[in-house]
Amino acid sequence: MEDAIALQQELEPRVDTRPSLPALRLIGGIHVAYAGDDLIAAVVVLGFPALDVVAGATAAGRTTFPYVPGLLAWRELPTVLAACERLRSQPDVILCDAHGIAHPRRFGLASHLGYCLDVPSIGCARRRLVGEHEPVAAARGSRVGLTHAGAPVGAVVRTRAGVKPVFVSPGFAVSVSDAVDVVLATTLRYRMPEPIRRAQLLANEKKRRTSAASSVTVS
Repeated sequence: MEDAIALQQELEPRVDTRPSLPALRLIGGIHVAYAGDDLIAAVVVLGFPALDVVAGATAAGRTTFPYVPGLLAWRELPTVLAACERLRSQPDVILCDAHGIAHPRRFGLASHLGYCLDVPSIGCARRRLVGEHEPVAAARGSRVGLTHAGAPVGAVVRTRAGVKPVFVSPGFAVSVSDAVDVVLATTLRYRMPEPIRRAQLLANEKKRRTSAASSVTVS
C-alpha cells in the first residue's frame, strides 16, 4: 500500500490542468461493475455532439487489492485498461466514473487512466472524496468551486435541476472549466453524463450475462 501511495505522489506532477481541449469528435465513458471480487470494466465511445454510440468494449477481471479510499486505481485500472485496448475507436477525451485531482494526492483513477493512455481525462463522481464547497444553486448548470487544502481541485456541478450535484475534476491534460463544459454538454436527461451512463449500462448487462451463464449447470 505504501508503494501505491508513493507512485501516486511521484506521478502527480505530470498532471497538467492548463491545456485547452482540442475539437471533440469522440468522447469516451468508463464504468466498473462489481460482483464480489469479480469486476467488469466497460468503455463506451460516443460521437459528439450527437452522442450516438460509436464503439464499446468490456473486460473481466478479479481484484486482489483491498478497497482503500484514494487507491481505487489499484483495484480497477488493470481491467479498465484491458477494456480500452479492445476499442476500435479512440476517444479524444475520457469521462471516468471516479475522481481526478479531487483526491488526497491529486492523482485519482481518472488521472491515472489519462496518464496511462496519454489521453485527456475527466473525473465525474457521485460522491465527494475530498474538498470543501459552497452550496450549489438548484438550476441545471449551476456550479461552485471545489477546494482542498486551499487549492482548487474541481467543481460541484448541478447536471439536472433539483437533483444531487456531481463532483467534477480534471483527470489529465484538461482544465477545470473544460471539464465542467464537457460534463454539461454530454448530460441529457439523467444525473450522470451520457458516456458514463452508457458504460454503466454496458457493464451491468455484461455482468448479468456472465452471472446467468455461470449459474447454468450441465446435467
